[in-house]
Amino acid sequence: MNRRSLFQLTTILLAALTLATAQAEETKSSWQGYDRYDFTVDGRPCLLVAPKTPAEGNPWIWRTEFFDAYPQADLALLEKGYHVAYMDMQNMYGAPVALDHMDKYYEYLTGTRGLSPKCVLEGFSRGGLFAFNWAARHPDRVASIYVDAPVCDIKSWPGGKGKGPGSKGDWDLCKQVYDFSSEGRAMAYRRNPIDNLKPLAEHKVPIIAVCGDADEVVPMDENILIVEQRYKKLGGEIKIIAKPGVGHHPHSLEDPKEIVDFILAHP
Repeated sequence: MNRRSLFQLTTILLAALTLATAQAEETKSSWQGYDRYDFTVDGRPCLLVAPKTPAEGNPWIWRTEFFDAYPQADLALLEKGYHVAYMDMQNMYGAPVALDHMDKYYEYLTGTRGLSPKCVLEGFSRGGLFAFNWAARHPDRVASIYVDAPVCDIKSWPGGKGKGPGSKGDWDLCKQVYDFSSEGRAMAYRRNPIDNLKPLAEHKVPIIAVCGDADEVVPMDENILIVEQRYKKLGGEIKIIAKPGVGHHPHSLEDPKEIVDFILAHP
């Protein structure tokens, strides 16, 4: 057997092993009246919520953190035929190791489950790190990005190096998972979402953000407003819905129509 054939066989066997593992551990339940499937991919707990009638092409939205929190948009998209996916990556803060896990989940969902090759990434709070960072790694796999009070720079949160309070415990964990050997290396990091927007702009990935303009935990001017300024300069499309007088919570909108309409307009 030559090296090419051996590589192809290894790839097939690994894919089969991933499928077998997920199927062996899969459980079915109900979430908000929809079928929910729980399983493991790449050693991480995952779930997938299926619409009653899938839309053409099997579109899906990927919640990167805090599944079931303020699910207005998720529920509205389920009604439109979208699947809702989630992979548990807690305490990974959008680091490369988390993106590697996301790669495996994407391969499983698009390969084994037959979902669309392009997804909607949904990042609430620290989930913005996962959404933006994975999108920058694979902009061709992203239909649009919906972020909500998103962290766009680890120096702002959890680092607390601006006007926000940050979180010392999370900052220590963040530095570990990013493999920063010193505070200086963390501060010098230049692959935060605010720094890495060019791949998204080149692939014309549209962004919609919902934020409270009184957010003191993840201040807009240290996060999404920097993204907006830089993304527009790169020619990217971004829409921000600022909620007057609202802090970090509550997330989303009571009526998510504006969010859903934006997503549906960018299949």
